[in-house]
Amino acid sequence: MIHLPRVAYEIKNIGLYDLVLQDVQKIAGTNNPTQDQILEIIKTNPQILEDYEQINIEYNLSNIHIRDIDLSSLDESCREEAKEINKNLAHLREIEKYTLDFEQSSTLVIIFSIEFFVLFSVQYFIVLLNLKEWQLLIYSIFATSIAIAYWYAKKEQKKYAINSKIFKEKYVKTVAMIDRLEKRGCIKKSDLIIATCEEHV
Repeated sequence: MIHLPRVAYEIKNIGLYDLVLQDVQKIAGTNNPTQDQILEIIKTNPQILEDYEQINIEYNLSNIHIRDIDLSSLDESCREEAKEINKNLAHLREIEKYTLDFEQSSTLVIIFSIEFFVLFSVQYFIVLLNLKEWQLLIYSIFATSIAIAYWYAKKEQKKYAINSKIFKEKYVKTVAMIDRLEKRGCIKKSDLIIATCEEHV
């Protein structure tokens, strides 16, 4: 459901993907690869597409370049399956963030940031406010916060793993459903493609 010509265009023209473009330039051996060259590099170097997808997820942009099916223009015989496809697409967009590796997710960054703040606060209370007689209690609170952060990180990691699996399974199922609906003459997949990202316009 990712539209590769759009990916090639965005890598070449959108500053958000400059790091990906640099990798493409190295592979292409030129500082100004054409869109067609980028498209070929994407097809032969899966890491380029993975990097593009990761950037999108980090910036809350979708890698699902398919719009919902317009139900009003469909025959009754096609409508039920189209409804399910739309429902699946909405769910895929909702859980897409979980396809990012947990170790590279913003969730883990937030957990570490909070713990750093707690550590800084501990040092502040003990040293700057001269609360050395309370240092055992303060360090106990800090140790508890580490234990809570570890528990929460493990819980979130499990959530990422579960939702990532659900995403992969539902993605494959939805692509098959779209293909099936197209074969039945209900839709044209080309009409569903979102060729440009409104956030970049």
